[in-house]
Amino acid sequence: MRGHTGEFRPSWRRRRSFAAIAEGVAAIEFAFIVPVLLIMYFITMEASQAIETSKKVSRIGSMVADLVTQQTTVKKADLDAIMKIGTSTLQPYNRSTPTIIITGIQITDEASPKVKVAWSRKLVGTTYSADALKDSITTVPATLNIRNTFLVRVESDLGYKPIITWSADNSKTLGLTSAFNNISMGETYYLRPRRGPSVPCSDC
Repeated sequence: MRGHTGEFRPSWRRRRSFAAIAEGVAAIEFAFIVPVLLIMYFITMEASQAIETSKKVSRIGSMVADLVTQQTTVKKADLDAIMKIGTSTLQPYNRSTPTIIITGIQITDEASPKVKVAWSRKLVGTTYSADALKDSITTVPATLNIRNTFLVRVESDLGYKPIITWSADNSKTLGLTSAFNNISMGETYYLRPRRGPSVPCSDC
């Protein structure tokens, strides 16, 4: 029995040694794989949120333009309230605030029509102000440049901040370089008045 016992001891030792080596290899593999899996998870999550936010930025233009063109006349307070409604479509995204510009555009009744600003209103962050000066010349797509017509143009822009580069106090980024800190998203939307030939602003 002693001979048998002495003969099997090295075998058990080898098995225990092999098991320890296997556990060590598994731990090393796990240490390499987990960061890759986490990176893939965050990239997938960030990409899906960025796509959804981009859609919402585009939706701001169509929604704001639709609300303005349903009015027969507007005031600055009306335009400011509509732009505030527009910003709410971005929720729950709240890492940056959009810039929204609403411009009423009058195309003159001339052989070579001029494209003039009738009024303009802008929201940057939480600050409301006038944008382009009244009667200043602007541009529209050639297909919309029709004499004696009125257009409402809404421009929406957002500097998208990925969650993996953003910090609540904006004091530092959380991982990527500055090239990814601010991804530009924007849309320009044109719509004609729904209830009249134009949408005048009485105090713009």
